[in-house]
Amino acid sequence: MTTVTAAITALHGYVPEKVLSNAELEKMVDTTDEWITTRTGIKERRIVSKGQAASDIGAEVVRGICEKRGISPEEIDLIIVGTVTADHRFPSAGNMICAKSGAKNAWAFDLSAACSGFLYALTTGTQFIESGRYKKVVVIGVDIMSSIIDYTDRATCIIFGDGGGGVLLEPNHEGYGVKDSIMRNDGSGVDYLLQEVGGSAEPLTEDNIGDRRHFVFQDGKTVFKHAVTKMADVSAEIMEKNNLESDDVAWLVPHQANLRIIDATANRMGLTRDKVMINIEKFGNTTSGTIPLCLWEWESQLKKGDNVVLAAFGGGFTWGAIYLKWAY
Repeated sequence: MTTVTAAITALHGYVPEKVLSNAELEKMVDTTDEWITTRTGIKERRIVSKGQAASDIGAEVVRGICEKRGISPEEIDLIIVGTVTADHRFPSAGNMICAKSGAKNAWAFDLSAACSGFLYALTTGTQFIESGRYKKVVVIGVDIMSSIIDYTDRATCIIFGDGGGGVLLEPNHEGYGVKDSIMRNDGSGVDYLLQEVGGSAEPLTEDNIGDRRHFVFQDGKTVFKHAVTKMADVSAEIMEKNNLESDDVAWLVPHQANLRIIDATANRMGLTRDKVMINIEKFGNTTSGTIPLCLWEWESQLKKGDNVVLAAFGGGFTWGAIYLKWAY
């Protein structure tokens, strides 16, 4: 009996039309294009139009995937959404995406792991395919970070943007698809990157809304220190676990948080820049959306059988790596 693997058979991405450049940010906060570019690698990011929500981007992703694969949204069994910026506290973004995309026979749920959300969701979706329970699972990473960013805080507003993407997982019997994953977390990192107010620990009230703690807070130096080691370590670990040398890896698809973190991960893996998918200069950090957006932009360069490593680090702390063999 052949082993069933979960293979990516189609993908799609979406970013809003509105561009927020470094030059525009210079007019909003005390920063410069040179400062932002030198420290992050970001030149611009995309921002949604008023009224555009995570489920709108997610539905666009589902429709694009179905068009590429030549299937109806009604054939989808399950949609898993990695996000920290769903339209509402409830219902889930996945619930809304099903309704807006026409995936009326699917059930859906959201998964919260900050910037590691897509990897957590992809690992989860893989289990439903490998078990034989479902044949078509869509995994989406999407975030509207502009909805929780303080545009007077130069520590965060220069980094984040809006956007998302997703993949279709289907059973494969030829050895292609997700081969292995390593997921980690450390809750002691909570104080360094979080949205402090608005949850059950401290609900949003008239008294605390003026504190501006309902926006994202980041202790950049501490987060950078952990990210640059943990993302590199887990990427090297998954290579070692699967007996992969640097020459065996066709692509590293890293979370787009900071160009220096990306370079540190590639260096640890022994990879040159030409094997690394990078679009941080155009989109910034879209949290759960960065990895599927990279796959979307590089889709034409991916070849069947390519060994691909996905890696991310996010608030919480959360981090992980996935090794997959490209299926088309």
